[in-house]
Amino acid sequence: MNIGQAAKQSGLSAKMIRYYEDIGLIDAAKRTDAGYRIYTEQDVKTLNFIRHARELGFSAEQMKGLISLWKNTDRSSAEVKQLALKHIDDLNQKIKTLQEMVNTLEQSVSCCAGNKSPDCSILKKKKKGH
Repeated sequence: MNIGQAAKQSGLSAKMIRYYEDIGLIDAAKRTDAGYRIYTEQDVKTLNFIRHARELGFSAEQMKGLISLWKNTDRSSAEVKQLALKHIDDLNQKIKTLQEMVNTLEQSVSCCAGNKSPDCSILKKKKKGH
């Protein structure tokens, strides 16, 4: 199948498929004599796996590890679980950081008069804890 068909079946854009090939997440596609990429059903399964991993917030580097584990039938599930637990820790840290940003903005908004005055606490740089 061509890249357009692979894109449709995987839910990824052709541009993303080419990008994933460029960074080594998927093997380079075989080519026709005219130079067009040809994808197999297994390629589409890999692309679907990548799309799912991306939806879960895994980075390209993490996805490389996941794909390697997914393809390795001799691996233990403990290896996969360890990688997932690390990702959960990373996501929780991001949530904490985002919540701190929300709290800071909420505090600044609550101190802003919101009137015609140019003075606005939202635009003032605050030190952490102040």
